[in-house]
Amino acid sequence: MSRPLRRVFCLMLCLCLLPAAALGERYGLSPRNPQVLTLWHYYNGMQQQIFDELVLQFNETVGNELGIVIEAMSQGSVNNLSSKLLAAARGDAGSDPMPDICGAYADTAYDVDQMGLVADLAPYFTQEELDAYISAYIHEGQLDTAGTLKLFPIAKSTEVLMLNKTAWDTFAAETGVTLSQLTTWEGICEVAARYWDWTDAQTGAPWDGQAFFGRDAVANYMVIGSMQLGREIFSVHNGEMTLTLDRDVMRRLWDNYAVPFISGHFAAYGRFRSDDVKTGLLISLVGSTSGALYFPREVTRDDGTTYPIECLVLPLPGFAGTEPYAPQQGAGMIVRNSTPDRIYAATVFLKWITQPEHNIAFSLQSGYLPVTTEACSGTLLEDTMDAMQVSDLLRAVIETGVEMTGAYTLYTNNAFARGNEARAVLENSLPDWISDAIAQRDELLAGGADRDEVLQRLTGDEAFDAWYESLCLDMQEALGR
Repeated sequence: MSRPLRRVFCLMLCLCLLPAAALGERYGLSPRNPQVLTLWHYYNGMQQQIFDELVLQFNETVGNELGIVIEAMSQGSVNNLSSKLLAAARGDAGSDPMPDICGAYADTAYDVDQMGLVADLAPYFTQEELDAYISAYIHEGQLDTAGTLKLFPIAKSTEVLMLNKTAWDTFAAETGVTLSQLTTWEGICEVAARYWDWTDAQTGAPWDGQAFFGRDAVANYMVIGSMQLGREIFSVHNGEMTLTLDRDVMRRLWDNYAVPFISGHFAAYGRFRSDDVKTGLLISLVGSTSGALYFPREVTRDDGTTYPIECLVLPLPGFAGTEPYAPQQGAGMIVRNSTPDRIYAATVFLKWITQPEHNIAFSLQSGYLPVTTEACSGTLLEDTMDAMQVSDLLRAVIETGVEMTGAYTLYTNNAFARGNEARAVLENSLPDWISDAIAQRDELLAGGADRDEVLQRLTGDEAFDAWYESLCLDMQEALGR
């Protein structure tokens, strides 16, 4: 930056700080005696690096001027963070003191809020400031209490469909399948069956076709799919949750996930589906935008040889004949309910780090999506991507995710008691059942049973009814009912 431009920038920064400095004095902030706030998060790798850089930038500018110091610490995974936060909130023996600011998903934030430990940030924001954020994100942060703000959006993510375009192009050229078929779950099931038949025919051995598709976060499929089909699984009003596991809806979810999975058309091998694409066991997946950076640039075969691949990013599929929905995910930040000066200091940082230029800087190196309408629209995002020369993959992920925030209904259920336990049931029920069914399938086929008869037995009406009943029982148990 040239010297004249630096002078202009410094003058603008000082002008912006004048009202903040006046408010800081009202709340007793002073650069001579700064408020030191602890912040826990779950960012790692590149995400942690850029977040730490932004925290340092804040401390050296606005924080230095007002007397605010943020001490950010990663707690590893989001599960570790949640466990440590809940232990601190309960005051468990050996736990650390509860931080001033902490990343949390809505269900964890709800649990801590029920202890009276989460500050309401709404009084520290003007309506104009709140209107700058994407409304769905603010609604989630209200935790089912209108007019409050308990969970503040920092960076969000949603799900996208990612494709090994190199493998797809060969498959499509020989079979005539099209990308338009990948806009619905029904279409993906048809394509996956075609892919299995196509790969099976390439060898002399019977029944050795390859899986086409896999997904992370099965609970998202259940929750979003049910919403698309007209039934909200967890409907929360005034703190009361109504559970709806509609049989017809669950059957459609079963037919478009369990059936192709047991048939070998879908699969899950590694910890994440990006691992399965890297080994060539899958050529498509649905995963989070924040995890898209792990999509491989090459495939490594069993013999150790590799070949480069191109990635294609597409919007999240939906059920045929329904309106587009997508999961709204990504932890927000809660602030400990302490003294007004410390709460105010926390909000100064939260406002700063979600200013479009800072929010975009974090997004473009993490795969998360910006949380303000300004950052998601206009030319600022595109201009910043050009200036930073972001990779084609990250550009496609961000552009697709941002496009979806405008064209899809972003959904996450309101928080409720035992919400984490209930979601765990949705995450594990279908995969556990499928795993058992695949073991039975392989045993029966090894014994010489007819493949079509085996698949009908494991995916038909009786199998669905048994799974559906187990799902309902497991959910009731998880909810303590």
